[in-house]
Amino acid sequence: MAPDRLTEVLDATYDCLTRYGVRRTTVDDIAGAMNVSRSAVYQYVRGKDDAFRRLAERLHDRALERARRAASADAPPTTRVRGVLEAKLALVLELAGDSPHTAELLDEKARLFGDICHRFTADLRALLIGVFTESGLRGPGTAAADTARAGAGEAEGAADADADAVGAAEAADIGIALVLGLESVPGGERLLAPAVDALVAGLLGGAAERAGR
Repeated sequence: MAPDRLTEVLDATYDCLTRYGVRRTTVDDIAGAMNVSRSAVYQYVRGKDDAFRRLAERLHDRALERARRAASADAPPTTRVRGVLEAKLALVLELAGDSPHTAELLDEKARLFGDICHRFTADLRALLIGVFTESGLRGPGTAAADTARAGAGEAEGAADADADAVGAAEAADIGIALVLGLESVPGGERLLAPAVDALVAGLLGGAAERAGR
């Protein structure tokens, strides 16, 4: 399979999506957008459904690669978390802005690419968990465990600290919930930076405060 030719097929599929939506697009439409025959399209995709799945995978993979670069950057936790969430928000805003139909590629309930959307969100969550873990965010139970090793005299204080502790996984869920909320807010891209700044400062600052109790 020629990668460049497949790219042309997927570009044509996206063009048809913006005009007709998933349901109304046909292989003939894709072929017409490329100025090739229907049989030529079938050399690179198995049909309309395959073309749309490959298109959704391409768009989500690009956004995920951007998020991975942000997560692994040599930068403060706030910058890394913001970069991961920006990758998701940018994808949503890009698709929502091109056409009323293009947002169909983000539908987690869609038969064709719901699993792609779910996997993308799960991958972003894993990246966020990694960033928060590396930043020293610890979940419930860790303070008590540390105190047990140090001595029983501080166990009661550790239990109190644990009661309010937010772990890396929960912090990642909060981050995902934050960006999901901003996706539907006008000007959400402008609110992301201050929202993430406040979120990370609260999470990591709270963890530091509990550690000092």
